[in-house]
Amino acid sequence: MGKQLIWQDRFNIGVSFIDEEHKKLFSILNKLFEHGKQEEKGRWVCQEGIKYFKEHAMKHFTEEENYMASIQYAGFETHRRLHDNFRKKMLPSLERELVRTNYSENAIDHFLGVCAGWLVGHTLTEDRAITGSTISKWGDLLPEEEQAAMGQTIIQLLQDMFLLKARVVSECYDGERFGKGIYYRLVYVTQQGKKWEILLVFEQKLIIKTVGGVMDSKTDTVDVTLMNAARYMAQQFVNRVRENFPSADMFEMKEENLLTYEQFQNIFKEHNPQISLLFDTGAGYFAYCVVAPHLMQDGNGVSINADNAMTEVERYLKKNVNGEGNKKKILLVDDSEISLQAMKGLLEKDYTVALAKSGAAAIRCITLDRPDLILLDYEMPICDGSQVLEMIRAEENFADIPVIFLTGRADRKSVQKVLSLKPLGFLLKTLGPAEIKKSVDNYLKM
Repeated sequence: MGKQLIWQDRFNIGVSFIDEEHKKLFSILNKLFEHGKQEEKGRWVCQEGIKYFKEHAMKHFTEEENYMASIQYAGFETHRRLHDNFRKKMLPSLERELVRTNYSENAIDHFLGVCAGWLVGHTLTEDRAITGSTISKWGDLLPEEEQAAMGQTIIQLLQDMFLLKARVVSECYDGERFGKGIYYRLVYVTQQGKKWEILLVFEQKLIIKTVGGVMDSKTDTVDVTLMNAARYMAQQFVNRVRENFPSADMFEMKEENLLTYEQFQNIFKEHNPQISLLFDTGAGYFAYCVVAPHLMQDGNGVSINADNAMTEVERYLKKNVNGEGNKKKILLVDDSEISLQAMKGLLEKDYTVALAKSGAAAIRCITLDRPDLILLDYEMPICDGSQVLEMIRAEENFADIPVIFLTGRADRKSVQKVLSLKPLGFLLKTLGPAEIKKSVDNYLKM
């Protein structure tokens, strides 16, 4: 399987027996990674190893809970509830999958990915909090203050968990695509039955750098085991964020989904998230978005559960991440939603297509995910195509991106005005779809 958990000094929380047990659990998982191949002996070793891991985990939970009670740790009940979720729900469901599939390679991969992600995430968040290595809780804040405080909390968590020096790029992230993105949705309910929706977006290379770094993964893509580990580390991350904000009265996770970019983008079209933060971590972009309870909508992706997790994760990665291959990227800039969708439908089969409805949105898109070609509407209000082109040419990193103007005017004066700005070329909107597609194909072959 080619993966190993790497113990690091920052995993030590300063309580010797807890640290030693964490090292033991890491060691057991590493032996399971080594013996996970589907030979008969390997299967038997995995069966015994998984039983051994479970016994140690249960013993560790009991000892840790006794310690927390002895020091009157304020977060004891929350911490024990997380333990209960792992020992009473997560582990039994993983064991059932192993038995049902006769310890298949996929089921073992699922078990190891989930346990590795949960163990590392829990150690770096909840366990660190036992000894006071945690972020201060924020009291009652105004909406603007809460957004700023949440940004600081996330920056601190990224530093604590992954040694990343992140910064807030935008406090009003509007769902623009960046790199090869993974779109993850978590639904929580309050004790009163209301729902909260958390949307996390990871640039693929960020997961490879962080989760892959902890697991010593040599792959340059997100595989199924890495994705399962990332899911459970992400859940621990969200738990730690929400615990620091009393106003976020979220009690229990009820649903998780992996979304396509289109599903994710539709949420932003229909609603304004209460919190929408974009971070540059230095290892890739990361977005953290919160949608209010009354804005919840159904149909935002297949719900992941114990029975379908491996199938859904594998299908998602194949279709939405690894399936993107080496498609060239086109940015469409037009103030008309109808025009954007028509052009997208024409091009998305052969290209990765991003959309922007204004010059400012176009610059954000180019910054986050540099396109190979920009199709730019010339006749836009407020900031027209010529002004957008000037902004693009003014940035040294963007100046060489080819730009083609889209225009509805074919008279000689209008065409001369467009060409004087020295774009790569121009396309008439009145051309037929086949002609437009052929012209774009030819430009990208140049």
